[in-house]
Amino acid sequence: MNAPAQGKDTSVGLAARAADFPILARPVHGRRLAYLDNGATTQKPQWVIDAQARYYSESNANIHRGVHWLSQHSTDLYDRGRERVRSFLNAAHAGEIVFTRGTTEAINLVAFSWGRVNLKAGDEILLSGMEHHSNIVPWQMVAQQTGAVIKVIPVTDDGELDMAAFSTLLGDRTRFVGVCHVSNALGTVNPVEEIIRQARAVGAVVLVDGAQAVAHQAVDVQALGCDFYAFSGHKLYGPTGIGALYGRKELLDAMPPWQGGGDMIHTVSFEGSTYAESPQKFEAGTPNIAGVIGLEAAIAYVQEIGLDRIAAHEDELLKYACEALGAIPGMRFIGQAKQRAGIVSFVVQGIHPHDLGTILDMEGVAIRAGHHCAMPLMTRFGLPGTARASFALYNSRADVDALVAGLHKARRLFGMEMERSA
Repeated sequence: MNAPAQGKDTSVGLAARAADFPILARPVHGRRLAYLDNGATTQKPQWVIDAQARYYSESNANIHRGVHWLSQHSTDLYDRGRERVRSFLNAAHAGEIVFTRGTTEAINLVAFSWGRVNLKAGDEILLSGMEHHSNIVPWQMVAQQTGAVIKVIPVTDDGELDMAAFSTLLGDRTRFVGVCHVSNALGTVNPVEEIIRQARAVGAVVLVDGAQAVAHQAVDVQALGCDFYAFSGHKLYGPTGIGALYGRKELLDAMPPWQGGGDMIHTVSFEGSTYAESPQKFEAGTPNIAGVIGLEAAIAYVQEIGLDRIAAHEDELLKYACEALGAIPGMRFIGQAKQRAGIVSFVVQGIHPHDLGTILDMEGVAIRAGHHCAMPLMTRFGLPGTARASFALYNSRADVDALVAGLHKARRLFGMEMERSA
């Protein structure tokens, strides 16, 4: 497969790429769809849809086990997907890339394979106060099983991590640090390089949740120096049910398998079994082969456009949105970190976020409303939830304008402003 043809749009004109995404041409409630729920999942370009369809129609077979041509061909495609992810993250070895169902499964793999073996009573697990539930609950489960203690890096009023508090929390008992690269609820870009540097100085292992980062900026795991990095394909214009975990080879090699079954073994007898090498020992059973192929196509798509161009486009949209939304009476932004990715989280005085989401939906505007699987963070701000608009490469100022118009309509419906003259 070759990459799609190079477009001629500028870094702030990538919205023309919306034509690559067939679902964006579908009206919703008789309105043009303004899809601003990309933090939950991105839409898929025809390039990715075609890649998966082509696999099922031309190449479908199980991998690693067959001597026939289709099996060998499917194995080659699967291995090419692993190499694409390795290059995308700049991992040193393809064997440091484990395919998972997504970020959640990747974090659970680390928690239950590395955590249960290496943590003991009194050890400290340090998590940030803006983590997604998937980087909280697995560590709570492991802490209950091992006697380890969870400590939390506080979040400032601006939605940034309190780095002074982080430095104070780090100590001789810190064994693990888990932090999101970009907050899914606030869009805050965390200083993960500095977090990793300080954590490694006390001998702690660091996992970075990159689910909200990889579609918006280049990631170099060797430059970061992290031990683990996880992301999901469906937030990167790829399929659902596929993601990847980067793990340093020496750590993966020392970790026991998480699941048992076919394709993760070397030998099996009723007296005992021996296991395959990393990463195969963490990929029990028939994997999501089509998902890997779709993920490989999605990465090729964003690489062809350029993550720097995508970031510039989304940054321009974020600035435009913040200015336009800020003019709405009763608007309150939640989280105004100096470094943010394409996410704006807000509440409107007197209107519940779920009501906002419902009214906007009737206007063809798709946003997310609720706690965003970050309930501790919502508690920190004294809120049940927020409305969240999140941007992707195919969004435009017209989408922001539709959001603003929908919010004005919500205020009118709640009796907060009169109908504006044309």
